[in-house]
Amino acid sequence: MESIFDVESLRAQSKAWRLSGFTVAIVPTMGNLHSGHLSLLDRAKDLADRTLVSIFVNPIQFGVGEDYDSYPSTIKEDLQKLEIAGVDTVFMPDLKELYPGGTEVDTRITVPEISDILCGEYREGHFSGVATVVAKLLINSMPDYALFGEKDFQQVLVIRRMVIDMLLPVQIVSMPTCRETDGLAMSSRNRYLNRQERGKSPAIYSALQSAVERLRNGAFTVEEIEQEGVISLTEVGMKVEYFSIRRQKDLLPVNSSDRDIVILTAVWLGSARLIDNLKVTLD
Repeated sequence: MESIFDVESLRAQSKAWRLSGFTVAIVPTMGNLHSGHLSLLDRAKDLADRTLVSIFVNPIQFGVGEDYDSYPSTIKEDLQKLEIAGVDTVFMPDLKELYPGGTEVDTRITVPEISDILCGEYREGHFSGVATVVAKLLINSMPDYALFGEKDFQQVLVIRRMVIDMLLPVQIVSMPTCRETDGLAMSSRNRYLNRQERGKSPAIYSALQSAVERLRNGAFTVEEIEQEGVISLTEVGMKVEYFSIRRQKDLLPVNSSDRDIVILTAVWLGSARLIDNLKVTLD
């Protein structure tokens, strides 16, 4: 496995692969890798001849007071996992490589409307930061495929829209959420949970499952199901930002004709902000 640290080397590596006729898949990460990331790598190896992983904690997707400075870093362990997984190249740029003009005056990409709802309502500028850094990675690595996890469901839709609007020749591939045995969605931020909080955390998945059952039952309104989700999570000590039922394709509110639906939630449990979702297709 080769490690590279600068954009020029990234471009050269991608060009060499393409001249050799290889297809390329990239998995962008912020490090602190877990089984969810590794499932993306498995799929990347199925799709492409060469695999590339980026590790970069992107400052412009963190808001004021968020955990940029304390985001978990496990580079040594991450590199060991990537070596075992058979990754071809890992790209680990520093801040100046991706933001040569500085993060205060750099150009940003904004994906309108879909970036302003749900998580975007609570994390101003977050999805602009995500779209900007992903665009830089895609433009400079020139992959055939880019893989993302569906735990960040809204993020996947933002990136798909950005790729379409920017005419980038890459296929965005999303993979199902990986979960712990008790249902908690795998996340780097799970490390922030103490033992008591970790014991409460499966309530998120339970609330989503309950909402799916109520949707299938048809005896409850969307508003009733959303309210019940908020109540159930609040009762176990979580601060709920939203518990919302939306259309899968664009995250707009559902109507009576919609069948492909996603239930999304974001909560605070102690110092950890946790997100999760479940998709459902109604009969």
